Amino acid sequence: MFRGSFVAIVTPFRNGKIDEKKFEQLVEFQIKNGTDGIVPAGCTGEAATLSHQEQKRFVKLAVEIVDGRVPVIGGAGSNNTAEAISLTKQAKSAGCDAVLSITPYYNKPTPEGQYRHYEAIAKNVDIPIMLYNVPSRTGISIKPETVARLSKIDNIVSIKEASGSLDQVSQILSLCDINVLSGDDSLTLPMMAIGATGVVSVVANIIPKEVHDMVFNFLEGDIERAKKLHYSIIPLCKAMFIETNPIPVKTSMKAMKRINGQMRLPLCGMMKDNEAKLKKALKAYGLI
Repeated sequence: MFRGSFVAIVTPFRNGKIDEKKFEQLVEFQIKNGTDGIVPAGCTGEAATLSHQEQKRFVKLAVEIVDGRVPVIGGAGSNNTAEAISLTKQAKSAGCDAVLSITPYYNKPTPEGQYRHYEAIAKNVDIPIMLYNVPSRTGISIKPETVARLSKIDNIVSIKEASGSLDQVSQILSLCDINVLSGDDSLTLPMMAIGATGVVSVVANIIPKEVHDMVFNFLEGDIERAKKLHYSIIPLCKAMFIETNPIPVKTSMKAMKRINGQMRLPLCGMMKDNEAKLKKALKAYGLI
């Protein structure tokens, strides 16, 4: 299941509410362009500002729209273990194929606390779990030894690795055979070179076919074609993080007339100089 290009899909809003019709259009666009899986209600989907009721509805909506055509990996993480269990149960009830579960943020648990957190989720909900290591957001990283320990639990089967460290990925894969997906678009190909099997991508919101093609060219042995695509999309990958994700990708999609670009506070519109840099990258790629 965890192989290919999975889009960390944005959440479109209209008048302060989730725009379900627009979301359906975005999902259809992704599937039409080869995306291998949909990941709703993650960081890119602004899960931090969704109510639990909205998150439950949004994940279920994704499952309904996808209708079994590709896997749906629902965002279900929290820094409160009981809450994470509840969100994971909701994702399973909605019909998700797996869940994405972020490392507990702010309270910064020890490695033992991290282990017990994920162990409790796995024991309480029988669904495949993708760990999510993103220390830039959580303030703490999962140690490779903790990942290896967690990989012995049957339904902890994958990790989205967004530490920005190839050494981290190397250590994880030297200690266990857990599936690794890149959580950094610009590092997808380098991570795959040492054993990752794909990406949970932000930039795939705007160029899904190119990300899919890069990943599968590599998996199928066409390294030169994969490298060519990697170098062509790097400027866009970098541009998606000029400001906090998902501000640049939503601004890009607005410029491309895909969505209205609305976000929920505390996220807001881009600084003018950064928006100019972003639009320059979009124009250079031919997207606007």
